[in-house]
Amino acid sequence: GGPARAVAFAVPTGNFGNAYAGFAAQRMGLPVRQLVVATNRNDVLARFFAEGIYRPEPVVPSMSPSMDIQRASNFERLLFELTGRDGDEVAALMASLDQSGAFTTTSATLTEARALFTTRCIDEAETMATIARTHAETGTLVDPHTAVGIAAGSAAGVAAETPLVCLATAHPTKFPEAVVRATGLKPPLPAQL
Repeated sequence: GGPARAVAFAVPTGNFGNAYAGFAAQRMGLPVRQLVVATNRNDVLARFFAEGIYRPEPVVPSMSPSMDIQRASNFERLLFELTGRDGDEVAALMASLDQSGAFTTTSATLTEARALFTTRCIDEAETMATIARTHAETGTLVDPHTAVGIAAGSAAGVAAETPLVCLATAHPTKFPEAVVRATGLKPPLPAQL
């Protein structure tokens, strides 16, 4: 009995799809206390939540390539919700992005976004260290995207009483070079493959 315990989720993201899904689930009643938006060095989302300015920069290739995105297509959906479903305001923000390469959100929108979302940018060295540390501590091999999520979740300052779940996004065999560099081990193929 009683209400479900609120949970925090660390979400490795570039295109913001899973992070937005967490937002939608929270709005529908899932007890989500915090969503940690985990980015690699292509940190447009982390910079937005820190500054309120969405300004894409050139993509820098990383070992977590599914996160090498500077214009997150699902982010517009969050803007729509945060602006009180004001399509005209969102269209103006997107027009500004197209015309000047950036947009700035209102302080009220940024405050609402920060109420649920925390962001952390994880560099390549920390990604490698997290792959190695996760294996050393748990015996589990993780891919670079998941490692970004684990590192961001650990750095986000989630309250100790709040369970933290990291979304794993790929099997480590999809990124064997990174796993081998971090651990010296080649991830085994799943039995079905």
